[in-house]
Amino acid sequence: MALLSPADLLASSILAMADKVAKLAKQINTFAKSHGGAEAQVAYIGQRGARIVLVGEDGGWGDLVAPSYEIAQQAVEKAGVTAHESFDGEFAAKVTTGPYEWKRMAGIQIGG
Repeated sequence: MALLSPADLLASSILAMADKVAKLAKQINTFAKSHGGAEAQVAYIGQRGARIVLVGEDGGWGDLVAPSYEIAQQAVEKAGVTAHESFDGEFAAKVTTGPYEWKRMAGIQIGG
């Protein structure tokens, strides 16, 4: 078994990162096409990585988890969607909540 050189390890790591960025960007674009466009916000969630919150032009929303904040930011940039610094104000107001979300939030409030 041959040992990889530091250059080989770095190249392998860069390729793996680029692959993850491309996969996330494709998922973001799929969401955007399904919802008439999309905007995003990236939030650091600790060792788990970063959460990409997506809000469609139709008010639909979803999220993805990336292995790092850097990968999440690159994926949003590659997808070409508008990125917000925070999830508040006009951006948050674009989210449409339906019966499922209200029922789920009520369940959380009453211990369900």
